Amino acid sequence: MAIDVLQALDVIEVMENYLQRIRPPEEIRAKLDIAYKIEGQSIIVFEIRPHWKNPNEMAEFPVAKTTFVKTNNHWKVFWMKSDLKWHAYSPKSIVKSIKEFTQLIEEDKYHCFWG
Repeated sequence: MAIDVLQALDVIEVMENYLQRIRPPEEIRAKLDIAYKIEGQSIIVFEIRPHWKNPNEMAEFPVAKTTFVKTNNHWKVFWMKSDLKWHAYSPKSIVKSIKEFTQLIEEDKYHCFWG
């Protein structure tokens, strides 16, 4: 089941404000940019940069993911490990809001999201 409309509006507002703060300067966005997408119950934050095999092709590299658990009214937080699978973010795997999720990945205290 997808995120409901009201919740999606909140997600979009928080994520757009977050991106506005962290995106690289416009002059380098052709080489590195940051975006997000909503997939069902999840929000995925990813980098956009040239593919390492073909610099003319842009590729998406996942950074962080959060999934809404409606029954518990919270968000589960994940990071992409080197095995290219999503793993629960152990220091804080559950947050109450999207804003808390963005604060968590921006802080990146354990360098899991941004390296």
